[in-house]
Amino acid sequence: MIAIIDYGMGNLYSVSRALERMGHRPLITSDPEEIREASGAILPGVGAFGDAMKELKKRGLVDVIRKRALEEKKPLLGICLGMQLLFTGSEEHGYHQGLNLLPGHVVRFEGDFNIPHMGWNGLRFNGPHPLLKGVEEGYAYFVHSYHVLPDNPEDILAVTDYHGEVTAIVGRNHLYGMQFHPEKSGVTGRKLLERFAALCREGVSFP
Repeated sequence: MIAIIDYGMGNLYSVSRALERMGHRPLITSDPEEIREASGAILPGVGAFGDAMKELKKRGLVDVIRKRALEEKKPLLGICLGMQLLFTGSEEHGYHQGLNLLPGHVVRFEGDFNIPHMGWNGLRFNGPHPLLKGVEEGYAYFVHSYHVLPDNPEDILAVTDYHGEVTAIVGRNHLYGMQFHPEKSGVTGRKLLERFAALCREGVSFP
């Protein structure tokens, strides 16, 4: 079972419907025990980084997410803001500490171009990875004003271009993130969600 973490700031139902169309039975929940027991968990997110962290703390979800990731080592996927929350912190409306599961920081796009970055952009994979197995490079749907600068280049699985190279997919062991909305990204997004679900089913262990 894949738990979709409900903290009041996510595209819960569109992600849930996408998984249901693939034949999965996702559970939208804010119950720490259900999240802990799930074979996989998805952290969606729409809104401001600081507000999201405040809601996660208020609902007692920070500890269970960190325990899944650091102790139980079960698959976790962050989507859009949810991917950004996996990192050390963000400069959005002041500095806010994140879940600190992956090293790196979230910064605002800077330049004389349209912000937010909104629309379809091509993905470029950095190399083979279990999450990308059987997935062809394609287009994904992005909506964001901030982007992640990971400290470790090896954590970057795919990039896109928006007035420079932008981190699109991250992954380390059982932790994954997609800056775009896979549930709105056609065939490419569907295949990426299916690969995540497959990794949850396989119960791959990591050191």
